[in-house]
Amino acid sequence: MTFRLSHLLLCALLAAPQWTFAQNLFAPAIEVDGRVVTRFEVDQRARMLELFNAPGDPREAAREALIDERLQLAEAARIGLAISEEDLLSGMEEFAARADLSREEFVAQLASQGVDETSFRDFVRAGIAWRRIVRARFGNEASRVTEADVEDEIRTPPAPGLRVLMSEIILPANNPQNAARSREIAPRIAEIDTIPAFAAAAREISASPSRDRGGQLDWLQLSELPGPLRSAISSLSPGEVTQPLSLPNAIAFFQLRAIEEVAMDAPIRSIDYAAFYIPGGRSPEALRQAAELDANVQTCDDLYGVAEGLPPSRLQRDRLPPDQIPADVAVALSQLDENEVSTALTRADGQTLVYLMLCGRYYQDEDTLEAVDRSAARDALINRRIGRRADAYLAELRANADISYP
Repeated sequence: MTFRLSHLLLCALLAAPQWTFAQNLFAPAIEVDGRVVTRFEVDQRARMLELFNAPGDPREAAREALIDERLQLAEAARIGLAISEEDLLSGMEEFAARADLSREEFVAQLASQGVDETSFRDFVRAGIAWRRIVRARFGNEASRVTEADVEDEIRTPPAPGLRVLMSEIILPANNPQNAARSREIAPRIAEIDTIPAFAAAAREISASPSRDRGGQLDWLQLSELPGPLRSAISSLSPGEVTQPLSLPNAIAFFQLRAIEEVAMDAPIRSIDYAAFYIPGGRSPEALRQAAELDANVQTCDDLYGVAEGLPPSRLQRDRLPPDQIPADVAVALSQLDENEVSTALTRADGQTLVYLMLCGRYYQDEDTLEAVDRSAARDALINRRIGRRADAYLAELRANADISYP
Protein backbone atom coordinates (compact mmCIF):
# COMPACT_ATOMS: atom_id res chain seq x y z
CA MET A 1 0.00 0.00 0.00
CA THR A 2 2.84 2.38 0.91
CA PHE A 3 4.60 1.74 -2.41
CA ARG A 4 1.38 2.27 -4.36
CA LEU A 5 0.62 5.55 -2.56
CA SER A 6 4.20 6.80 -3.12
CA HIS A 7 3.97 5.87 -6.78
CA LEU A 8 0.73 7.82 -7.19
CA LEU A 9 2.20 10.84 -5.42
CA LEU A 10 5.28 10.71 -7.65
CA CYS A 11 3.13 10.55 -10.77
CA ALA A 12 1.11 13.51 -9.54
CA LEU A 13 4.25 15.55 -8.90
CA LEU A 14 5.68 14.72 -12.30
CA ALA A 15 2.41 15.68 -13.97
CA ALA A 16 2.02 18.96 -12.08
CA PRO A 17 4.23 21.15 -14.33
CA GLN A 18 2.45 19.87 -17.46
CA TRP A 19 -0.93 20.50 -15.85
CA THR A 20 0.10 24.02 -14.91
CA PHE A 21 1.33 24.60 -18.46
CA ALA A 22 -1.96 23.32 -19.88
CA GLN A 23 -3.89 25.58 -17.52
CA ASN A 24 -1.86 28.59 -18.66
CA LEU A 25 -2.17 27.61 -22.31
CA PHE A 26 -5.94 27.43 -22.17
CA ALA A 27 -6.39 30.34 -19.78
CA PRO A 28 -8.53 33.22 -21.06
CA ALA A 29 -6.64 35.81 -23.08
CA ILE A 30 -9.76 37.78 -24.07
CA GLU A 31 -13.43 37.68 -23.11
CA VAL A 32 -16.02 38.90 -25.60
CA ASP A 33 -19.47 39.20 -24.03
CA GLY A 34 -18.52 36.32 -21.74
CA ARG A 35 -17.15 34.16 -24.56
CA VAL A 36 -13.56 33.18 -23.92
CA VAL A 37 -10.66 33.42 -26.36
CA THR A 38 -7.80 31.32 -24.96
CA ARG A 39 -4.09 31.99 -25.15
CA PHE A 40 -3.81 28.83 -27.21
CA GLU A 41 -6.20 30.26 -29.81
CA VAL A 42 -4.22 33.51 -29.99
CA ASP A 43 -0.94 31.60 -30.37
CA GLN A 44 -2.38 29.37 -33.06
CA ARG A 45 -3.93 32.23 -35.05
CA ALA A 46 -0.74 34.31 -34.82
CA ARG A 47 1.25 31.37 -36.16
CA MET A 48 -1.25 30.89 -38.98
CA LEU A 49 -1.07 34.58 -39.93
CA GLU A 50 2.72 34.34 -40.03
CA LEU A 51 2.44 31.41 -42.43
CA PHE A 52 0.01 33.43 -44.58
CA ASN A 53 2.52 36.34 -44.64
CA ALA A 54 -0.15 38.66 -43.30
CA PRO A 55 1.09 42.24 -42.76
CA GLY A 56 1.49 43.79 -39.33
CA ASP A 57 2.15 42.29 -35.92
CA PRO A 58 0.76 38.72 -36.02
CA ARG A 59 -0.26 38.54 -32.35
CA GLU A 60 -2.08 41.86 -32.43
CA ALA A 61 -3.78 40.89 -35.70
CA ALA A 62 -4.70 37.51 -34.19
CA ARG A 63 -6.34 39.13 -31.14
CA GLU A 64 -8.34 41.55 -33.29
CA ALA A 65 -9.44 38.82 -35.71
CA LEU A 66 -10.54 36.47 -32.92
CA ILE A 67 -12.58 39.23 -31.26
CA ASP A 68 -14.32 39.92 -34.57
CA GLU A 69 -14.97 36.22 -35.12
CA ARG A 70 -16.52 35.77 -31.67
CA LEU A 71 -18.89 38.62 -32.49
CA GLN A 72 -19.62 37.23 -35.95
CA LEU A 73 -20.40 33.74 -34.66
CA ALA A 74 -22.50 35.16 -31.83
CA GLU A 75 -24.53 37.10 -34.39
CA ALA A 76 -24.89 33.93 -36.48
CA ALA A 77 -26.22 32.09 -33.42
CA ARG A 78 -28.61 34.96 -32.65
CA ILE A 79 -30.26 34.73 -36.06
CA GLY A 80 -30.22 30.92 -36.10
CA LEU A 81 -27.54 30.51 -38.77
CA ALA A 82 -25.57 27.24 -38.55
CA ILE A 83 -22.68 26.09 -40.71
CA SER A 84 -22.96 22.43 -41.69
CA GLU A 85 -19.97 20.10 -41.77
CA GLU A 86 -20.39 19.84 -45.54
CA ASP A 87 -20.27 23.62 -45.93
CA LEU A 88 -17.24 23.83 -43.64
CA LEU A 89 -15.29 21.20 -45.57
CA SER A 90 -16.20 22.91 -48.84
CA GLY A 91 -14.94 26.24 -47.46
CA MET A 92 -11.68 24.63 -46.36
CA GLU A 93 -11.26 23.09 -49.81
CA GLU A 94 -11.86 26.47 -51.43
CA PHE A 95 -9.30 28.20 -49.20
CA ALA A 96 -6.69 25.49 -49.74
CA ALA A 97 -7.22 25.69 -53.51
CA ARG A 98 -5.86 29.26 -53.45
CA ALA A 99 -2.50 27.69 -52.65
CA ASP A 100 -3.04 24.97 -55.28
CA LEU A 101 -3.43 22.36 -52.54
CA SER A 102 -6.14 19.94 -51.50
CA ARG A 103 -7.74 20.37 -48.09
CA GLU A 104 -5.78 17.42 -46.73
CA GLU A 105 -2.49 18.77 -48.10
CA PHE A 106 -3.16 22.25 -46.71
CA VAL A 107 -4.04 20.88 -43.26
CA ALA A 108 -0.89 18.72 -43.31
CA GLN A 109 1.27 21.74 -44.15
CA LEU A 110 -0.30 23.73 -41.31
CA ALA A 111 0.27 20.83 -38.93
CA SER A 112 3.93 20.61 -39.96
CA GLN A 113 4.28 24.24 -38.80
CA GLY A 114 2.50 23.67 -35.50
CA VAL A 115 -0.99 24.87 -36.45
CA ASP A 116 -3.82 22.57 -35.38
CA GLU A 117 -6.59 21.76 -37.85
CA THR A 118 -9.17 23.07 -35.36
CA SER A 119 -7.70 26.56 -35.66
CA PHE A 120 -8.07 26.45 -39.44
CA ARG A 121 -11.64 25.11 -39.14
CA ASP A 122 -12.61 27.91 -36.74
CA PHE A 123 -11.13 30.52 -39.08
CA VAL A 124 -13.07 29.18 -42.07
CA ARG A 125 -16.31 28.71 -40.10
CA ALA A 126 -16.36 32.34 -38.99
CA GLY A 127 -15.64 33.52 -42.53
CA ILE A 128 -18.50 31.49 -44.01
CA ALA A 129 -20.92 32.63 -41.30
CA TRP A 130 -20.06 36.32 -41.75
CA ARG A 131 -20.38 36.18 -45.54
CA ARG A 132 -23.85 34.66 -45.19
CA ILE A 133 -24.91 37.19 -42.58
CA VAL A 134 -23.72 40.06 -44.76
CA ARG A 135 -25.38 38.61 -47.86
CA ALA A 136 -28.71 38.20 -46.03
CA ARG A 137 -28.58 41.64 -44.43
CA PHE A 138 -27.20 43.73 -47.29
CA GLY A 139 -27.88 41.67 -50.40
CA ASN A 140 -30.54 44.15 -51.49
CA GLU A 141 -27.75 46.64 -52.26
CA ALA A 142 -27.55 44.96 -55.68
CA SER A 143 -31.05 46.13 -56.56
CA ARG A 144 -30.19 49.71 -55.62
CA VAL A 145 -27.32 50.03 -58.11
CA THR A 146 -28.64 51.64 -61.28
CA GLU A 147 -27.10 51.86 -64.75
CA ALA A 148 -26.45 55.54 -64.05
CA ASP A 149 -24.48 54.52 -60.94
CA VAL A 150 -22.37 52.17 -63.06
CA GLU A 151 -21.68 54.88 -65.66
CA ASP A 152 -20.71 57.31 -62.89
CA GLU A 153 -18.41 54.65 -61.45
CA ILE A 154 -16.71 54.16 -64.81
CA ARG A 155 -16.35 57.85 -65.61
CA THR A 156 -15.39 59.18 -62.18
CA PRO A 157 -11.88 60.64 -62.38
CA PRO A 158 -9.41 58.66 -60.30
CA ALA A 159 -8.58 59.97 -56.88
CA PRO A 160 -5.04 61.16 -56.33
CA GLY A 161 -2.73 58.22 -55.85
CA LEU A 162 0.26 57.66 -53.63
CA ARG A 163 3.82 56.92 -54.49
CA VAL A 164 6.40 55.60 -52.09
CA LEU A 165 10.15 55.71 -51.76
CA MET A 166 11.36 52.40 -50.34
CA SER A 167 14.52 50.46 -49.60
CA GLU A 168 14.79 46.68 -49.66
CA ILE A 169 16.80 43.92 -48.06
CA ILE A 170 16.49 40.53 -49.76
CA LEU A 171 17.78 37.51 -47.86
CA PRO A 172 18.37 34.29 -49.81
CA ALA A 173 16.27 31.25 -48.90
CA ASN A 174 16.99 29.08 -51.93
CA ASN A 175 18.18 26.12 -49.89
CA PRO A 176 17.74 24.91 -46.28
CA GLN A 177 21.06 26.35 -45.14
CA ASN A 178 20.42 29.82 -46.57
CA ALA A 179 16.83 29.78 -45.31
CA ALA A 180 17.98 28.93 -41.78
CA ARG A 181 20.67 31.62 -41.86
CA SER A 182 18.20 34.21 -43.17
CA ARG A 183 15.64 33.35 -40.49
CA GLU A 184 18.34 33.84 -37.88
CA ILE A 185 19.21 37.28 -39.25
CA ALA A 186 15.59 38.39 -39.80
CA PRO A 187 14.75 39.53 -36.23
CA ARG A 188 17.68 41.99 -36.27
CA ILE A 189 16.44 43.56 -39.49
CA ALA A 190 12.87 43.86 -38.22
CA GLU A 191 14.15 45.95 -35.28
CA ILE A 192 15.86 48.57 -37.51
CA ASP A 193 14.17 51.95 -37.16
CA THR A 194 16.47 54.38 -38.96
CA ILE A 195 17.17 54.88 -42.65
CA PRO A 196 21.00 54.92 -42.31
CA ALA A 197 20.98 51.67 -40.29
CA PHE A 198 18.80 49.94 -42.89
CA ALA A 199 21.07 51.14 -45.70
CA ALA A 200 24.14 49.83 -43.87
CA ALA A 201 22.47 46.45 -43.35
CA ALA A 202 21.46 46.29 -47.02
CA ARG A 203 25.05 46.89 -48.13
CA GLU A 204 26.26 44.19 -45.76
CA ILE A 205 23.74 41.34 -46.14
CA SER A 206 21.22 41.95 -48.94
CA ALA A 207 21.33 39.59 -51.91
CA SER A 208 19.59 42.11 -54.21
CA PRO A 209 21.45 44.14 -56.87
CA SER A 210 20.18 47.22 -54.98
CA ARG A 211 22.62 46.46 -52.14
CA ASP A 212 25.22 48.76 -53.72
CA ARG A 213 22.72 51.62 -53.31
CA GLY A 214 21.99 50.72 -49.68
CA GLY A 215 18.86 48.89 -50.85
CA GLN A 216 17.31 52.08 -52.21
CA LEU A 217 14.58 51.79 -54.86
CA ASP A 218 13.19 54.58 -57.05
CA TRP A 219 9.73 56.07 -56.52
CA LEU A 220 7.02 53.40 -56.92
CA GLN A 221 3.28 53.79 -57.45
CA LEU A 222 1.59 52.23 -54.43
CA SER A 223 -1.23 50.94 -56.63
CA GLU A 224 1.21 48.83 -58.64
CA LEU A 225 2.31 46.80 -55.65
CA PRO A 226 0.54 43.50 -54.83
CA GLY A 227 -2.08 43.60 -52.08
CA PRO A 228 -0.08 42.18 -49.12
CA LEU A 229 2.94 44.39 -49.82
CA ARG A 230 0.73 47.43 -50.43
CA SER A 231 -1.01 46.85 -47.08
CA ALA A 232 2.29 46.38 -45.28
CA ILE A 233 3.79 49.58 -46.74
CA SER A 234 0.62 51.62 -46.16
CA SER A 235 0.78 50.95 -42.42
CA LEU A 236 4.34 52.28 -42.06
CA SER A 237 5.72 55.67 -41.16
CA PRO A 238 9.02 56.81 -42.74
CA GLY A 239 11.90 54.85 -41.23
CA GLU A 240 9.75 51.85 -40.24
CA VAL A 241 10.35 48.37 -41.66
CA THR A 242 7.87 45.69 -42.72
CA GLN A 243 7.65 42.31 -41.09
CA PRO A 244 9.47 39.64 -43.14
CA LEU A 245 7.68 38.86 -46.40
CA SER A 246 8.17 35.55 -48.22
CA LEU A 247 9.21 35.72 -51.87
CA PRO A 248 10.21 32.80 -54.11
CA ASN A 249 13.55 31.57 -52.69
CA ALA A 250 13.92 34.66 -50.50
CA ILE A 251 12.82 36.60 -47.43
CA ALA A 252 12.26 40.33 -48.01
CA PHE A 253 12.14 43.42 -45.83
CA PHE A 254 11.06 46.85 -47.08
CA GLN A 255 11.64 50.18 -45.36
CA LEU A 256 9.51 53.23 -46.13
CA ARG A 257 11.67 56.29 -46.73
CA ALA A 258 9.03 58.72 -47.99
CA ILE A 259 5.44 58.83 -49.23
CA GLU A 260 3.66 61.50 -51.25
CA GLU A 261 0.40 62.11 -53.07
CA VAL A 262 0.47 62.30 -56.86
CA ALA A 263 -2.15 62.94 -59.49
CA MET A 264 -3.01 59.81 -61.45
CA ASP A 265 -4.19 59.83 -65.04
CA ALA A 266 -6.16 56.63 -64.46
CA PRO A 267 -5.97 53.56 -62.24
CA ILE A 268 -3.91 50.66 -63.50
CA ARG A 269 -6.19 47.75 -64.32
CA SER A 270 -3.65 45.27 -65.63
CA ILE A 271 0.03 44.92 -66.44
CA ASP A 272 1.37 43.05 -69.48
CA TYR A 273 4.80 41.52 -68.99
CA ALA A 274 7.06 38.80 -70.33
CA ALA A 275 9.61 36.61 -68.57
CA PHE A 276 12.26 34.75 -70.55
CA TYR A 277 14.08 32.16 -68.42
CA ILE A 278 17.83 31.71 -68.94
CA PRO A 279 19.55 28.66 -67.39
CA GLY A 280 22.59 29.38 -65.24
CA GLY A 281 21.30 31.93 -62.75
CA ARG A 282 23.66 34.88 -62.38
CA SER A 283 26.58 33.05 -63.96
CA PRO A 284 28.74 34.97 -66.47
CA GLU A 285 27.30 32.91 -69.33
CA ALA A 286 23.69 33.61 -68.36
CA LEU A 287 24.39 37.32 -67.93
CA ARG A 288 26.11 37.35 -71.32
CA GLN A 289 22.98 35.85 -72.90
CA ALA A 290 20.87 38.52 -71.20
CA ALA A 291 23.16 41.22 -72.62
CA GLU A 292 22.77 39.72 -76.11
CA LEU A 293 19.00 39.83 -75.70
CA ASP A 294 19.24 43.51 -74.76
CA ALA A 295 21.01 44.17 -78.05
CA ASN A 296 18.41 42.34 -80.16
CA VAL A 297 15.07 42.63 -78.36
CA GLN A 298 13.13 45.88 -78.61
CA THR A 299 9.63 44.78 -77.57
CA CYS A 300 8.03 41.85 -75.79
CA ASP A 301 6.85 40.46 -79.13
CA ASP A 302 10.50 40.07 -80.17
CA LEU A 303 10.90 37.45 -77.45
CA TYR A 304 8.63 35.06 -79.38
CA GLY A 305 11.29 34.87 -82.07
CA VAL A 306 14.00 34.26 -79.46
CA ALA A 307 11.95 31.45 -77.90
CA GLU A 308 11.14 29.76 -81.22
CA GLY A 309 12.24 26.11 -81.10
CA LEU A 310 12.80 26.20 -77.33
CA PRO A 311 10.58 24.48 -74.73
CA PRO A 312 7.40 26.54 -74.15
CA SER A 313 8.32 26.92 -70.47
CA ARG A 314 11.27 29.20 -71.39
CA LEU A 315 8.95 32.13 -72.21
CA GLN A 316 6.05 33.29 -70.04
CA ARG A 317 3.74 36.15 -71.09
CA ASP A 318 0.97 37.37 -68.77
CA ARG A 319 -1.44 40.25 -68.53
CA LEU A 320 -2.70 40.41 -64.94
CA PRO A 321 -4.13 42.83 -62.38
CA PRO A 322 -1.40 44.07 -60.01
CA ASP A 323 -2.76 42.01 -57.11
CA GLN A 324 -2.31 38.78 -59.06
CA ILE A 325 1.35 39.33 -59.96
CA PRO A 326 3.98 37.69 -57.69
CA ALA A 327 5.33 40.23 -55.23
CA ASP A 328 8.96 40.21 -56.40
CA VAL A 329 7.89 40.47 -60.05
CA ALA A 330 5.51 43.34 -59.24
CA VAL A 331 8.25 45.30 -57.47
CA ALA A 332 10.64 44.81 -60.39
CA LEU A 333 7.99 45.81 -62.96
CA SER A 334 7.03 48.92 -61.01
CA GLN A 335 10.53 50.29 -61.68
CA LEU A 336 10.34 49.80 -65.45
CA ASP A 337 9.00 51.81 -68.33
CA GLU A 338 7.38 50.08 -71.30
CA ASN A 339 9.81 47.72 -73.07
CA GLU A 340 12.44 48.14 -70.36
CA VAL A 341 14.08 45.06 -68.82
CA SER A 342 15.12 43.85 -65.39
CA THR A 343 17.49 40.96 -64.70
CA ALA A 344 17.34 41.29 -60.90
CA LEU A 345 15.30 38.11 -60.32
CA THR A 346 16.10 34.42 -60.38
CA ARG A 347 14.07 31.23 -60.09
CA ALA A 348 14.75 27.51 -59.45
CA ASP A 349 16.82 28.11 -56.32
CA GLY A 350 18.89 30.74 -58.11
CA GLN A 351 19.73 28.47 -61.05
CA THR A 352 17.57 30.36 -63.59
CA LEU A 353 17.95 34.04 -64.53
CA VAL A 354 14.70 35.89 -65.25
CA TYR A 355 14.87 38.30 -68.21
CA LEU A 356 11.80 40.34 -67.21
CA MET A 357 10.31 42.84 -69.66
CA LEU A 358 7.43 45.27 -69.15
CA CYS A 359 5.17 45.10 -72.19
CA GLY A 360 2.62 47.70 -71.09
CA ARG A 361 0.29 49.02 -68.41
CA TYR A 362 -3.42 49.21 -69.15
CA TYR A 363 -5.69 51.92 -67.78
CA GLN A 364 -9.35 52.74 -67.85
CA ASP A 365 -9.66 56.09 -69.63
CA GLU A 366 -11.87 57.79 -72.22
CA ASP A 367 -10.27 55.87 -75.08
CA THR A 368 -11.24 52.54 -73.55
CA LEU A 369 -14.59 53.33 -71.92
CA GLU A 370 -16.52 51.44 -74.58
CA ALA A 371 -14.44 48.34 -73.90
CA VAL A 372 -15.05 48.43 -70.15
CA ASP A 373 -16.88 45.40 -68.79
CA ARG A 374 -20.04 47.02 -67.35
CA SER A 375 -20.94 43.85 -65.49
CA ALA A 376 -17.56 43.77 -63.74
CA ALA A 377 -17.84 47.48 -62.89
CA ARG A 378 -21.32 46.89 -61.45
CA ASP A 379 -20.09 43.96 -59.35
CA ALA A 380 -17.18 46.02 -58.05
CA LEU A 381 -19.52 48.86 -57.08
CA ILE A 382 -21.92 46.48 -55.32
CA ASN A 383 -19.10 44.74 -53.46
CA ARG A 384 -17.66 48.04 -52.32
CA ARG A 385 -21.00 49.25 -51.02
CA ILE A 386 -21.70 45.96 -49.25
CA GLY A 387 -18.17 45.99 -47.83
CA ARG A 388 -18.71 49.44 -46.33
CA ARG A 389 -22.04 48.37 -44.83
CA ALA A 390 -20.50 45.18 -43.43
CA ASP A 391 -17.59 47.09 -41.88
CA ALA A 392 -19.99 49.51 -40.22
CA TYR A 393 -22.13 46.60 -38.98
CA LEU A 394 -19.12 44.87 -37.40
CA ALA A 395 -17.94 48.15 -35.86
CA GLU A 396 -21.38 48.53 -34.27
CA LEU A 397 -21.20 45.00 -32.84
CA ARG A 398 -17.78 45.79 -31.37
CA ALA A 399 -18.95 49.09 -29.91
CA ASN A 400 -21.81 47.34 -28.09
CA ALA A 401 -19.73 44.38 -26.92
CA ASP A 402 -18.13 43.90 -23.51
CA ILE A 403 -14.50 43.09 -24.37
CA SER A 404 -12.01 42.47 -21.59
CA TYR A 405 -8.49 41.12 -21.21
CA PRO A 406 -8.34 39.01 -18.00
